[in-house]
Amino acid sequence: MRAIVTDYVSTQEPIGSKALVERHHLGVSSATVRNDMAALEAEGYIAQPHTSSGRIPTDKGYRMFVDRISEIKPLSAAERRAILSVLDNGVDLDDVLRRSVRLLAQLTRQVAVIQYPVLSTARVRHLEVVSLSPTRLLLVVITDTGRVEQRMVTLSEEIDEDNLVRVRDMFSTALDGKRLEDASVAVAELATTAPADLREAVITIATVLVETLVERGDDRLVLGGTSNLARSAADFSSNMGGMDIVLDALEEQVVVLKLLAHTQRTGKVTVQIGEETNTENLRSTSVVSTGYGASGTVFGSVGVVGPTRMDYPGTIASVAAVAKYVGEVLADR
Repeated sequence: MRAIVTDYVSTQEPIGSKALVERHHLGVSSATVRNDMAALEAEGYIAQPHTSSGRIPTDKGYRMFVDRISEIKPLSAAERRAILSVLDNGVDLDDVLRRSVRLLAQLTRQVAVIQYPVLSTARVRHLEVVSLSPTRLLLVVITDTGRVEQRMVTLSEEIDEDNLVRVRDMFSTALDGKRLEDASVAVAELATTAPADLREAVITIATVLVETLVERGDDRLVLGGTSNLARSAADFSSNMGGMDIVLDALEEQVVVLKLLAHTQRTGKVTVQIGEETNTENLRSTSVVSTGYGASGTVFGSVGVVGPTRMDYPGTIASVAAVAKYVGEVLADR
């Protein structure tokens, strides 16, 4: 089975018994291999796409192959340095994520996707309140996942520098080190406990901050390498909708987020093959994904989408490596 998968991924041609014997020096006759292939076919691990042709792996065959991968070949030291160098040069969170998907798409020759850090798992690292005018403030919230949120606040009354310092200290104390879901509660409580002379300003700022700290539904994913699907167009059969329906599915962020939701922790790569994606438009694809983060905290998920005929060992190794370094880079910022 391993030989069939390896050869089919490499050649994209149905595999015959004679070719297996010659390529892999199995030391048995073609007839013996044909018998073994007949048994594999009867059990649903391989199939015959055309009469008088060789066999190709089924989803069940790929699953057995993936489940029995005993060791993932690690990336070379040069490859690891290259990945870290590319990601470390990112100027901000957006740039790091864009670099990540570009790099992963190049390494795997598949479509790469990464989820923005999930805000509910992040903690507030710093809050800055900047006066732009006596009645206009700029709020800057920085999380430990590298995300930066900026909001403008317009006050109904002017605030002087001394009171601005009091407000800044009040909110910083309430927010520092808290998870965002807890921080939003702490901010809301400030609106009821603030000194009378600052209460109106605090309520206005708190309202804006609560909206900022609550999980946002937009710009959740970064996608890269969709042009790689064209190289694998032949893998997407017309009777299953072809490549176009795969592209349509990838445009639906909710669909991709659902696929990535299977990834719950770092260090464990999840492989969903064909029907296992539970997505009609992605029945001809596989999704290889894992979580990225630091110190046991998952910031989000990263992975690739490609045809079921993919280099699983190489793809798993690349996804794991990029996830590891994305987490390290963001944790150091």
